Amino acid sequence: MMRLFLVLALVVASGFSANAACLSQSEAQQVVASGNAQSLGSVAASVQGEIVRAQLCEEGGRYVYQLSVLKNGQVTTVVVDASR
Repeated sequence: MMRLFLVLALVVASGFSANAACLSQSEAQQVVASGNAQSLGSVAASVQGEIVRAQLCEEGGRYVYQLSVLKNGQVTTVVVDASR
C-alpha cells in the first residue's frame, strides 16, 4: 500500500509522461511471463475501486500500469509501479 502512495505522489509531482510506451496485450503478457513486471492481478489489490481499463507501459526504464479506475461514480487515472 505504501508503494502505491509513493508512486502516486511521484505521478502527481511529475505527471505521467506522454512518452511512455504502452505495450500491446501480447507484449505485456511476455513481459509478465518473463518476470520483468508484476501481473495486473497482483497490483489490483492495492487499487481502491474497479479497474475498467489497464495498460502496461514502459517509462524511464521501468514498467508501470496506467489504470482507469471507477470509484464513487467517477473514473480517474492511476499509475502503479509494475516493476519487480
